[in-house]
Amino acid sequence: MSTDAEHTAEGAPTELAIEFCGEWFHPSRTAPFSIGRDADLVIDTNPYLHRRLLVVEAERDLWWLANTGRSISVALATADGAYQAMLGPGTRVPLVFPELIVMFTAGAYTYEFTIRNSAARFTGRGPGPVADDDTDGGTTIGAVPLTLSQKQLLIALCEPTLRGGMMGSSQVPSSAAAAQRLGWPLTTFNRKLDNVCDKFDREGVQGLRAGGGKLATNRRARLVEHAILSRLVTAADLPLLDETTPAER
Repeated sequence: MSTDAEHTAEGAPTELAIEFCGEWFHPSRTAPFSIGRDADLVIDTNPYLHRRLLVVEAERDLWWLANTGRSISVALATADGAYQAMLGPGTRVPLVFPELIVMFTAGAYTYEFTIRNSAARFTGRGPGPVADDDTDGGTTIGAVPLTLSQKQLLIALCEPTLRGGMMGSSQVPSSAAAAQRLGWPLTTFNRKLDNVCDKFDREGVQGLRAGGGKLATNRRARLVEHAILSRLVTAADLPLLDETTPAER
């Protein structure tokens, strides 16, 4: 671990701080701070996670977050979910918000941590500033109307994260496991999953389709990221898993 980076489990962060599993990490302005499987901040030993997925560094009076991975896209959102962006491999974004939640998926696991910047220049609500040209950009996505069964599907996929309090990592349920949790046939779950992905894709949610317009293989993980970051589902919604919707099946 870099000697220029400090971390502590107590005390308030100074300027830029990263919170992961209750620990605070404070990147230095004099050296890049890496995040990944073998980095300054070790997220996990998951072999599907890049050794160094993300790098935080200071440049031209701004803090920047760069995706230095090869295949993992990273979801970013403000704490209220009003601003969202997808940070693809080889891109970066300036850290201009006081608080930013970061989520990404590697293999079967989704990870989450928070970046807090006391020197942030953008403090108002709204769509946020235009990102640097080499990013995937950000968007403000309005509320998407969902049927009860569509919301139940999202809650079932997000349940491990919601029950874990968004701390550290959680496993994304398989389609079979989520269908069983809801008491639905797998064919019903897959049909509804297709419909939900189509609905969000039409609203501009990135990462749900692969090349050629086909649905992405990691769409369940992307749905979890979007639903959590945009606060479409919260822990208060968990009781909905026990409601039945026979008319919609």
